[in-house]
Amino acid sequence: MRGADADKGAHELAYWRQRAAIEVTLGNEHYAPLYTDMFGLTREFYRGKKVLDIGCGPRGSLEWAGEAVERVGLDPLADAYREFGIDKHSMTYVTATAEKIPYADGYFDVVTSLNSLDHVDDPTQAIEEIARVLRRGGTFLLEVEVGHQPTPTEPISLWFDVLDELAAHFEVVSEQRYEMPPGAHLVHDAYRKGGGFDMSRGRHPGVLVAQLRRR
Repeated sequence: MRGADADKGAHELAYWRQRAAIEVTLGNEHYAPLYTDMFGLTREFYRGKKVLDIGCGPRGSLEWAGEAVERVGLDPLADAYREFGIDKHSMTYVTATAEKIPYADGYFDVVTSLNSLDHVDDPTQAIEEIARVLRRGGTFLLEVEVGHQPTPTEPISLWFDVLDELAAHFEVVSEQRYEMPPGAHLVHDAYRKGGGFDMSRGRHPGVLVAQLRRR
């Protein structure tokens, strides 16, 4: 990585090192409800499916999904995450960006992007790649912060109209819009306790959660 990419990666890695210093072992027990309850799904939905998680981080985001036939976590920092013990996980980690996913067309049954689409360099290209590797009729699960000020690790500020861009490849199965709770540090807090998004306030931080089907 060079330039802005290297800077973003350095900030991301620094964050995870800070979390590891606090937690000692980076846990993943909280993930299952985010990939199931948040989208109105059960673990059975994943049975026999090939699942790709975009921007997976080092916690083992798909460790809970033993029903899946294949579990892949994609992250440009995957090699660096080995210092956090990812080799002990059952899921497979792949070092790559969302803009260039090293899998064949239609390979996956489910692609997930939880708190990651605003971390990429080119959301449009990332969406094209997600659509490419997801089979027709497959499921794309999206959770993304919108309306926030760009940061070193989240350089892209999206809005709810990202659904319009997704419409070229996906139909919306379900959609929820949440407020970001005051003082919240985790995007997932919006689903847990944020309440419905108040559009009358104009553009401000919130979270979009959507289940989409590949056309």
